[in-house]
Amino acid sequence: MPGLVRNMYWESTIMSVSIPVLAGPAQALDPKLRRDLKTLATFIEIYCEHHHKDSPRQTATLRTHDIRQLTGHDISLCPQCTQLLTHAFVKRSHCPLSPKPACKHCPAHCYHPRFRVAIQNVMRFSGRNLILRGRLDYLIHLLF
Repeated sequence: MPGLVRNMYWESTIMSVSIPVLAGPAQALDPKLRRDLKTLATFIEIYCEHHHKDSPRQTATLRTHDIRQLTGHDISLCPQCTQLLTHAFVKRSHCPLSPKPACKHCPAHCYHPRFRVAIQNVMRFSGRNLILRGRLDYLIHLLF
């Protein structure tokens, strides 16, 4: 029961975090941050399409970022994946390390443990899926 209370607290805290809304267009973002956010959104979209087929979906919207501008299209996600996308965008946007290392090599993990496991599953599934579908741009991203 204590874990349930902590998770409910965490979820309500995540959804009520007051982060300033981006005033300018997504083009004002650092190109590396923009690419990372677009990759996160694509990976979570692929994962949700394959693992949550029966869940109700709605267009994902964030107060902090314009997803349509970042990805070029609207993304429909289940509530669970929308929450993961929100957490991932907030954590990636506010990463204090420069240059940002890969999360698995980072000295200080900023993701909540529940979200860390979820994003690892998303990255593992979606990365493999993109390579098997012939996305060479992702393979180049992995190598360089």
